[in-house]
Amino acid sequence: MAEGDLKSPSLADDLFFVMHDNATGRTRLHLRLASLGLAGAVLGELMLAERLTMDVASGQDRLYVTTRDATGDPVTQNVLDQVAAEPQHPVLTWLLFFARTVYADVATRMIAANLLKPATRNLLKQQRPVPVDPNVAAWPQARLNLAVQRREPPVTRDCVLYGLFVATGGAQRVLWEHDPAFVATTLAMLPAPLQRLIVQTEVAVGQAVISRR
Repeated sequence: MAEGDLKSPSLADDLFFVMHDNATGRTRLHLRLASLGLAGAVLGELMLAERLTMDVASGQDRLYVTTRDATGDPVTQNVLDQVAAEPQHPVLTWLLFFARTVYADVATRMIAANLLKPATRNLLKQQRPVPVDPNVAAWPQARLNLAVQRREPPVTRDCVLYGLFVATGGAQRVLWEHDPAFVATTLAMLPAPLQRLIVQTEVAVGQAVISRR
């Protein structure tokens, strides 16, 4: 599961791209659902980098820190520090908590990394951030589409990306095909903590849809 240091574009950056039009920057999902997906992706980044894992054996799905090594990134560092300070919370609680601010945090990080252009304002309204390079923005979606088309489960990182995007409910709208059997096969390849992260993200999304929050 290790990927060493956190890199850019990160898992959350890639999910941000998949959830937005690569030319206009228009959001393809409701902001609340996109934010829950991004919260899952930031936690996924930390799991892939072996900073976090999840206690799945107890059935309580609690996160705990495996190493306090600095991430080199303020978004993931803030999440890591907060989980370390309050390890008693289940992952669902953390998803709901981090979803409040993660959309703006990830967008700001992507602007700093020159992946997004800053939002501009005209006389009528503020324009959304748009990708610096539409080809870079389109690549994560293309990888997922190719994997589904070829029925070849992708590398671990993209398995998580795929699972989180399915969890947000966006796959049927954006990907060329949506094959539940392929989804199940892909997610079964992941370590149990990452599988549970995706399941709990889907639970959070479902609750948000029902409550319309």
